Amino acid sequence: MATVSSPVPSAARADPPPAPGVFQSFWMGGFESACQINTRKERIDMLAATQHDIQAEADYALVRRWGMRTVRDGVRWHLMEPSPGHYDFSGFLPMLHAAQRQGVQVIWNLLHYGWPDDLDFFSGAFVERFARFCRAVAQVVRAETAAVPFYVPINEMSFLAWGIGHKGIIYPYAVGRADEAKRQLVRATIAAIEALWAVDRRARLAVIDPVLHVVAPPDRPDLVALAQGQRAAQFDAWDMLAGRRHPELGGRARYLDLVGVNYYHSNEFETPDLRLRWEDTPRDRRWIPFHCLLCEIHARYQRPVFVAETSHFGAGRARWLREVAQEAGLARAAGVPLEGICLYPIIDRPDWENFDHWHNSGLFDLHRDATGRLRRVLHAEYGAALRWAQAALRQYDCR
Repeated sequence: MATVSSPVPSAARADPPPAPGVFQSFWMGGFESACQINTRKERIDMLAATQHDIQAEADYALVRRWGMRTVRDGVRWHLMEPSPGHYDFSGFLPMLHAAQRQGVQVIWNLLHYGWPDDLDFFSGAFVERFARFCRAVAQVVRAETAAVPFYVPINEMSFLAWGIGHKGIIYPYAVGRADEAKRQLVRATIAAIEALWAVDRRARLAVIDPVLHVVAPPDRPDLVALAQGQRAAQFDAWDMLAGRRHPELGGRARYLDLVGVNYYHSNEFETPDLRLRWEDTPRDRRWIPFHCLLCEIHARYQRPVFVAETSHFGAGRARWLREVAQEAGLARAAGVPLEGICLYPIIDRPDWENFDHWHNSGLFDLHRDATGRLRRVLHAEYGAALRWAQAALRQYDCR
């Protein structure tokens, strides 16, 4: 079983490390922008399902009142390129302009699991078309704002490859081709980064994937190697992008600009798929504290790190946030340049497979009024936990 030692600082260290400075705010709000074709062969659109696409300015103003001047949001490729090589950014420009008016910095997802219907994912055309699309987006952003742009070329390469090629839950449902899918996503990310930098060399690139801890069942020593392999696989996309694995793909250290880690309650599990229950007291002794995982990522890549997604659902939201904040403080005290925490989603979202089922996972729940508008309703306990967390991390100048 893989183990991670805790790099908790010595008592002699009195001063926190320098304040983070990459983003406009340490606390961020994430608006889910997934737009893949699900297992029912339906195109989903989370920005439309939550009405964020038409309420973006009010949403940005709302999160600013909670001290969040940086957000994650999405550009829906399948809508922006209605036919090959022809772009229609009428669904993107209002969001871009709303963010400018509200003084909100946006980290734009350029591929959040979905792409135009006519593209063969495994083809060379996929890489070429994606690069051209990214270049077109960058040209629009450069023309509309003088601010340094932030992009996520492809959200969660490892998870997307797993969803396509292992579980078959995301189109094109190519079970057995997960490794091939991951390499294709790395190729596309490299091409996208070069296209973005060709337009604006100032662009900052966030490369985001889940951080995991995997163990074998206590009575199954024969599964230890499998668990170790599953755990090690979390680094594949980052390593390939940096040129440490499969150098023929063209990876370079410079492509690892900002490392984003996504962390949920199911990210620590016993192989094959039994999660370690974080909510239990006492907790499973095999559980690894989150700050140790953050330290491991930073030690491996020596790049600025941020929590690109984290949240829980229902009654567990507040407790989860308090724990994540405490772990973030430990990571900062241990010298990790932790640049931010993104509450994802900041507003609730429906399930990918059942649009009538809402996850109750946001700072704001969504209630439909008589006109059909989805009103943003604060979850009071979660809000109180956020205020506590913001206060608790001020000693590290995380604002």
